[in-house]
Amino acid sequence: MRKERLSWVEIDKEAFSSNISEFKRRVGGVKLCLVVKANAYGHGISPAMEIAEESGVDWFSVATLDEAEALRRNGSKKPILILGYVTVRQLPVAVRHGYHLTVFNIETLNRLISICRKTRKKACIHLKLETGTYRHGIREEDLPSFIEILKEHSELIVEGASMHFANIEDTTDHTYAMNQLARFIHLVKCLERAGIHPRIRHTACTAAAILFSRTYFDMVRVGIGAYGYWPSRETFVSARERKSRINLLPILNWKTIIAQIKEVPAGGAIGYGGTYKTTRPSKIAILPLGYFDGYDRRLSNAAHVLIHGKRAPVRGRICMNVMMADVTDIPEAHLEDEVVLIGRQGGEVITAEQLAGIAGTINYEILSRINPELPRLIVGNRASSIK
Repeated sequence: MRKERLSWVEIDKEAFSSNISEFKRRVGGVKLCLVVKANAYGHGISPAMEIAEESGVDWFSVATLDEAEALRRNGSKKPILILGYVTVRQLPVAVRHGYHLTVFNIETLNRLISICRKTRKKACIHLKLETGTYRHGIREEDLPSFIEILKEHSELIVEGASMHFANIEDTTDHTYAMNQLARFIHLVKCLERAGIHPRIRHTACTAAAILFSRTYFDMVRVGIGAYGYWPSRETFVSARERKSRINLLPILNWKTIIAQIKEVPAGGAIGYGGTYKTTRPSKIAILPLGYFDGYDRRLSNAAHVLIHGKRAPVRGRICMNVMMADVTDIPEAHLEDEVVLIGRQGGEVITAEQLAGIAGTINYEILSRINPELPRLIVGNRASSIK
């Protein structure tokens, strides 16, 4: 049955549960919110939800209403926080299903009031406070207008207050992040002085959860770390300097198969544009996936895949649905043998960080761009820690 799949993603249940336990231990009694936006960072929203619920997460957060609906369709009973923008036409659905809404527009508040009056329901909102990221968020000068509306309308329940750090991952100097944190505390006090008391204050992403317990408040939102990846090299260095120990186990293995092995003479031009010419008689494995599946075109002639636990260099340009790898030095390679694009095979490993370095991007992008249509399979074997 496995050979009927041309490419698939395996999710290591034990490793995922271990990562969640690591963060639960670290944050103590603070609520743990697992971020499952972008198809759970490419890992699959359904398997991520299933394993996370068994592992005891308290909340889920998503970017869109559609993602919230996907969680409910898959049976989640946990509170769901929508972090991104919900259009005014979508708001009735969000209220009807009891999703928690991140609010940063007056127009959203006014529309929610109308919906709540018509449906006789209340809306749970989390105010996103602008502290220096300058994306979604309520500026301090606009806060009085929000307060005035909120004090007059009991159907709007201010369940939470949040912010997002702009520069906590990409540096070992956390001055800006701490200034943002101070700004958040100030803005929450402004709310409280006006009689608005958010029950759940949350600021911490993965990097903050690893480095600064003062960012925890009432809930932490853990994304990339729960899936076993460090947000950045700088976060890893900062954690080591602070002796902040946490063991993260990458949970994803991305695999395909060999669809053909072709003999190519010396001087043969491989793929579109002939960007690679063989320097000896070679055996080229044709792999049935490409950039449509999420394997970045920038990895052409630069990355490796694993076959029989050995590294096989990618040759030629990544195509839409096909790519090529040199198996000249892997004589045991045969048709439909398993190929690892990300993950471990034998004693070798290819990490999302390695591919990101080649492509000039970050591990988040490498992972989240894996085509959502590829099957995500839950497996039980524990991964080794990769740093």
